[in-house]
Amino acid sequence: MIRFALPPAAMAAVGLLACGSAFADDVDADIVKAQAGTYLIAPASGAPGCRIALGTDNATGGYSLTGEENCTKPLPAFAEAYSWNFDENGGVIIIDAARKVLARFIENEGSPLKTEGDEPLLLIEAPKGVDRLPTVKSLAGNWTLQRPAGEKLCMLVLGDDIDEDGNAPLSPSGDCTSAVAKLKLAVFHVEGFGIVLMSRDGASISLDMLPDGSFQKSPEEGGKPLLMVRKP
Repeated sequence: MIRFALPPAAMAAVGLLACGSAFADDVDADIVKAQAGTYLIAPASGAPGCRIALGTDNATGGYSLTGEENCTKPLPAFAEAYSWNFDENGGVIIIDAARKVLARFIENEGSPLKTEGDEPLLLIEAPKGVDRLPTVKSLAGNWTLQRPAGEKLCMLVLGDDIDEDGNAPLSPSGDCTSAVAKLKLAVFHVEGFGIVLMSRDGASISLDMLPDGSFQKSPEEGGKPLLMVRKP
């Protein structure tokens, strides 16, 4: 799956900072290293975002940050980003050269780091070449579940009506193999760059987005490899 936030051990260690200020000197180097990397800052709406790199060197207000020039057009406020740090609750803050907090990405277990508000932004690892999040609306349409060699297992129609749980309808179409049919897939959920196909009684398949916009079964699922490819 796409990495959403800190590994469990690092999350626990950062949690110790809740009793005081999360300045650069307060954080163990291994925790900083675990969070460092290249991320996409992306609107949850599916609009274009920009990539930045969180470094490990000390900088004003926290740790080094590069790639802010990528934000000039899609997210101009982040073109002023200068450094990053952890907040007192283990979230990630992006800071300008004057130590002003440009964004605060909140930690929610099992979900991407995300800002609060009506138009949230995500801080998330993304497939190469992808500059925006998939949404229920952008994924609506006809898809094929198949093996990497091309063997077709089932046709799926994804809808765009989102229920109160954030799920949207899914309808198998045509002849499906018994392995897929028995799952009784009925809804899907989008989380970051992942999609989960689900039945009404708990069965599910998790898939991760690929650079070409298709999806592959998450390694954690085990079993035979599986692709979900948009039907032309």
